[in-house]
Amino acid sequence: MKRLMSVMVAGVLLGGSHSALAAGDVAAGREKAGTCAGCHGANGLSVNPLWPNLAGQKEAYIIKQLKAFRAGTRSDPLMSPMAKPLSDADMENLAAYFSSLSPCPGK
Repeated sequence: MKRLMSVMVAGVLLGGSHSALAAGDVAAGREKAGTCAGCHGANGLSVNPLWPNLAGQKEAYIIKQLKAFRAGTRSDPLMSPMAKPLSDADMENLAAYFSSLSPCPGK
C-alpha cells in the first residue's frame, strides 16, 4: 500500500495522469465499443489500413489519444466528433476493453 501511494504521489508531482493507475471496466468498454467497430473492427482489428488496430494497445495510449481528439489538440474528421461526447470514464473503459483484446487474430 505504501508503495502504491508513493507511485501515485510521484505521478501527480510529475504531472502524470491518474489514467495510468486507473483501471477501466472491460465490460462497460465492450458495451461502449459498438460504435468503434465500424472503423476499428469488431475485435479491435481494423480491415482498413487507414484506421489503426486498437486490440492490444496500451490503456494509457488509448486514453491519451482519445483525450487529444476530444480537446482538439489532435484532429481527425472522423475521430474528433466521436471523442467529443466521451467522458473520462468512457475513455478508461474503452481503453480497458481494447487493451484486453489480443492483437493477433485467433489467439
